[in-house]
Order: sequence, then C-alpha cells, then structure tokens
Amino acid sequence: MDLSHRAAQRPSQLTYEYSLFAPGDATAPRVCRDFVRAVLFTHDQEPLAMPAALCTSELVTNVHLHTKGTAMLRIRLTPARFRVSVFDESSDPPVVAYPARGVVACWGRGLALVEEMADDWGVADERAGRYAKGVWFELGCAAYRLGEKVSS
Repeated sequence: MDLSHRAAQRPSQLTYEYSLFAPGDATAPRVCRDFVRAVLFTHDQEPLAMPAALCTSELVTNVHLHTKGTAMLRIRLTPARFRVSVFDESSDPPVVAYPARGVVACWGRGLALVEEMADDWGVADERAGRYAKGVWFELGCAAYRLGEKVSS
C-alpha cells in the first residue's frame, strides 16, 4: 500500500473546534491563555500565540471583573482563520473605553487592546446554553509571520 498517495487524499480544509469552561475566579485568564497557546502550538500556529493570548486574556478578565459565574471559551481554527469566543452569563453589552488624548489609562482598556490586536471582533449573535452573551475576536492565520502582524 502506497501511504504517500493515501496522505495526499486527506482534506486540506480541516476545521478544529475546542471548548473550555473556565473557573469564575482570578485564575481564569491564565487558564484560558494557556489553553489558547496549547491549541495554537499543537497546530503549528506559533506566530498567533502572542496576539491570541493577549486578546483571550482581556476578554476572560472582563468576564471575571464584570460578571458572576464561569466563562465558556470556544475556539475555531481553520486554515485561514483563528476565532476565540468568550461567553458569560451577563446580557450587558461590552463597552470599549478609549482614554482621552494625552492621558495614560491604567484601567478599562481591554476591549480597545482587542480592537487593536485582532483582525476583527464583535458580539456573538447566538447564545450558548445558559450564557447570555459572547464576545469574539479573529486572527488571520496567514496574516502573521514571525510574531508580527503583516499589513494587507
């Protein structure tokens, strides 16, 4: 049996999906960051690890600071896109805070950082079980090379 011929017939458009329920405490951002990094390293997408970990940390920190209960993390990886959705039990919409010009802000910049780092982000249209809202971000797999975002 020719194994090289068999391997060539594998589908090239694989989609991988992962979920994680994070604790409702201060360890949640680290647990979720580590999970996202592990997924990316498993699929040879190391250049996405830094921006994905930062964005994940910000979204999960918002759940910890502004809601009660656990967070649910969903990851979807295709050859073209990496998407992380973070669901929580609060129906309150996320708010992006921009510091005034010339003011150094030490608090409340999380979604502005996600907006800056991610290729796209938003609020999920669907609910997920008991979770009232989901905030997501996406990174293009081909848009990162050596850890730096490549302009398109």
